[in-house]
Formats: sequence, structure tokens, C-alpha cells
Amino acid sequence: MRSAAGSRQFQVLFLINRTGAAIFIMKRGRKTNEANSSSSEDTTGKESKRHKVVEKKTTVVQSPDWANLLQDIILQVFQYLPLLDRAHASQVCRSWNQVFHMPDLWRCFEFELNQPATSNLRTTHPELIKQIIKRHSNHLQYVSFKSHFISALTVVFVNSKSLSSLKIDDTPVDDPSLKVLVANNSDTLKLLKMSSCPHVSPAGILCVADQCHGLRELALNYHLLSDELLLALSSEKHVRLEHLRIDVVSENPGQTQFHTIQKSSWDAFIKHSPKVNLVMYFFLYEEEFDPFFRYETPVTHLYFGRSVSKDVLGRVGMTCPRLVELVVCANGLRPLDEELICIAERCKFLSAVGLGECEVSCSAFVEFVKMCGGRLSQLSIMEEVLIPDQKYSLEQIHWEVSKHLGRVWFPDMMPTW
Repeated sequence: MRSAAGSRQFQVLFLINRTGAAIFIMKRGRKTNEANSSSSEDTTGKESKRHKVVEKKTTVVQSPDWANLLQDIILQVFQYLPLLDRAHASQVCRSWNQVFHMPDLWRCFEFELNQPATSNLRTTHPELIKQIIKRHSNHLQYVSFKSHFISALTVVFVNSKSLSSLKIDDTPVDDPSLKVLVANNSDTLKLLKMSSCPHVSPAGILCVADQCHGLRELALNYHLLSDELLLALSSEKHVRLEHLRIDVVSENPGQTQFHTIQKSSWDAFIKHSPKVNLVMYFFLYEEEFDPFFRYETPVTHLYFGRSVSKDVLGRVGMTCPRLVELVVCANGLRPLDEELICIAERCKFLSAVGLGECEVSCSAFVEFVKMCGGRLSQLSIMEEVLIPDQKYSLEQIHWEVSKHLGRVWFPDMMPTW
């Protein structure tokens, strides 16, 4: 606040008129010149002292020069960016543009162009993909492709010469396209994963299996699996597969017909690739399981994404001696005591089990763990699955299970939030 003397010498009244303009009315008092002079000198002295203090305490902070970042750092950042963002970032400066064209940036890339109508994200233009692929096709090694633009995928197949891993999902790729892929990458392709590709036939996959002698991993929908394909994978000229993943999916119950793979085909395949991991994901309705597990099936990892009946789980115990991992998301309200005991007896390699919406008596579960022993490295059981009986309560069971596992174990708890 101003002192009374100061107010008499110099007053400033600040008014705001209706238009928002500031009006300053200055009223000159007695000894105005003297006051202004002394006030000016005092103010100048104080400001001078204050600036000197500020200059001593303040250090000049320079803004970072983003163009001089190490290219290795920029490269790591670019690897996390979608294709369109990479293209925009490459226009920032010459250094960033150089990184944009480095071969290491294009060894692994994911092309995903299917944006739903409600998405706020902009779809990458196919022409941009074509331009990039034509320039960097020789560098592409690990490609994941999800797009309705088959022309962009064709450019990948035509121009690439060193593809090692290829994942294709929800794309109208067809058999002729796969022949182009094989013609250019037969010596380098090691992994092929195809999902939701309705225009591909078993013959197209057979062409890949026959020509790509370095193939180590294969992932397919079940409708592409056939006895002929398994026999081709079992031929002497073909290398031994390390992973074979089969997705058995049904969207419309009763409208999809599933075939049965013959035991002789599985036997030939396992004889040729005895250490293969055969992974099967089932998303079927109960009435669609009839063609499966009728004969011995060399599956090692088995996942049931929908409810599965006691009968099917009983057949699993009888026909899957190589089983290593079993996950059952749901079964219903019929206890699986006999089925779990059968699996423990016959599946000597079982080491991981997960049970969701199922029911098992505490006594049967303890017996199951006792039979499997310490090889159960993963045991994920919801607390709601275990049904107390005369022998064990929920408070007692974790001690018994821990004793047989050789480590502390508790059932999983449902979150309370």
C-alpha cells in the first residue's frame, strides 16, 4: 500500500469503462517534480540492486537441440511409433529423416490398417505403405499384417527377399499370393501365422510347407489343417517343426462342420518332429466337440476358451499323453473329480494347470496334486472352484497342496473391487 504522503503527491485512479478500456487519471499533487525525482532515484537504485542479485542466482537454461540426439535414441523412439507418425516425424529435420531410412528400423514392422468407423485414429494410406515397402523391402524380416488392402500385402510379398516371420490376420490373402511369398522367401521364412484368412485353402498352406524348408513355427485355423498337410510336414525334405498352433474357432453354433484328423497322420507328424509343441485353442460350443479327442492327439498345450463338458475332459485324459499345460475357463456345476484324476494318471508331463468356472472337491484336488507332485510348476485355481468336503476345508487345503508341491501355494482370489 502507498503511504499517506505518497498518496498526496501522486495518485493513480484506475477505472474501467463500459467498453473495457482502461482509463488512467493522474492527479498531480504538491512537490510533484521533487517527489518524482526522488522516487525515480530510489526505484532505480532498488531495481539495480535487485537485478544484480537475480543475475547471480539465475543460470541460463538452453533449450535442447533435438536434432543432435544420438541416432540410436531416435531409432528406439521411432520403433514405438505407428507408420504414419514415423512418416510425420521424419520431416522434422535431416537427422530424423536419416533415422527414418535406417535398415534397422524396418526389420520388424506391423501394418494394421483396419480402423473401425467409430475410431478417432486416422487410417494409414495404402500408397504410403507401398512407397515405404518398395524402399525398405530388402530390410523387412518380421512382419505383422492386418488389413483389407491386399494390394499392400502383395507389395510385401513381391519385393521382400528376407522375410523370417510373417503374421497375417483378417486379410484377404489367397493361394496365389502365398506362392509369390514362397517364390521370394523360401530360404528365409521360419514362422508363418495365419488367422481369419478365408481365401486361403489347405493347398496354399501345403505349398508353403513343401517349399519353405526352414519353417519352424506354423499357426493356422483348424479348417486349414488336413491329413495331407501333416504328412507334408512329416516328409524327409521338410525340417522338424518346433511349434504348431491350431485355433479351433466357431462363431455360429451348428453351422461349422469340423473334420477329424486321422491318428496315422498325427503319428507320422510326431515321428518326424518328436519335440514339437502342439498348441490348440478351442472356442467351440459343447455340441461341436464330437470330432475331437476320439483318437490319440499329440497336443502339448490345451486351452478351452468356452465351457467344455465333463465328457470332453474325460476324453482329454484318455487321448492326450503328451499334455504339458491345461487351461479350462469354464465347465459348469458338475464336479471334475474323476476327470482330473484321469488326467493326472495318464498325462505324465503335465506341469501347468488353470481352472476357472469349474468345481472340484478338495479331496480330489489334493489327490490330483499328490499324483502330479513337484512337476506342477504352475497351478492357478480360483478359490470358488474348490468345494469343501469331510476331509478338507478351504482353510486346510493350502497346507496340503503346499506340502505336495514343495512350495507355498494358495488358491487365487477373486478381486473385491
